[in-house]
Amino acid sequence: MFEVADPYDCLNCPLQDCPGLRPLERRQRAYMNDFKKGELRFERGDTILEEGEDANHLYTVLEGVLIRFRSLEDGRRQIVNFMFPGDLVGLQGAFDEPASHSVEALIEARLCVFPRSDFVSLIKEHPRLGYDITWLAAKEETELEGHIVSLGQRSAKERVVFLAAWLVDRALATGLADEGNRLTIPVTQSQIADMLGLSLVHTNRTIRALDREGLVEWNSRELCVPNMDKAADYAGFDRAGRSSRPFI
Repeated sequence: MFEVADPYDCLNCPLQDCPGLRPLERRQRAYMNDFKKGELRFERGDTILEEGEDANHLYTVLEGVLIRFRSLEDGRRQIVNFMFPGDLVGLQGAFDEPASHSVEALIEARLCVFPRSDFVSLIKEHPRLGYDITWLAAKEETELEGHIVSLGQRSAKERVVFLAAWLVDRALATGLADEGNRLTIPVTQSQIADMLGLSLVHTNRTIRALDREGLVEWNSRELCVPNMDKAADYAGFDRAGRSSRPFI
């Protein structure tokens, strides 16, 4: 982790151009420019937030992809979600309590830094931004429901296809995937297993089977879902009516 010496001016925020994000109004960007306390850059594997930590800041993902997870005492962990540009890090727990999870950089990432204690003022002065924060929290809750259904009800193949379609869908919305539904991202099979509650052997066999069937192509460096509609139908992933996400 290191501080970015020349952070973006919020008036020229690169997230404004993401196809799946709703642009902020100029006055909102001007306010956020004063509210923001800088930017931090993280390398792959760096910890952004640690479970049990009393965090003083919240972060918006400006570049990169993060993983959010919970750990057990014996070292096992459950990845509960992936975080993309525009997502707010640290929102997922009570504001006045220690973090209930850890967040780690999956690839090199750049984050905007905001003081947690000042969010009451933000909500008071810009109720629309306060509404957007609530929307982001509610949206992640909805996405977690989809992942929980995978763990409890979907078959191994359906779990992998659902996760792959969800990742590519988020990547397309934030400009990280190309038009061929191809996302360059170093997700290991161990991390896939940690997300989906599968053994490493079962994960490997499932990915190979899906590759043969033409549903998902997934290796250590790249993910591709050749036909998103077919994959969404197979795994019960709803792409209909997906609105633009707000960001802070």
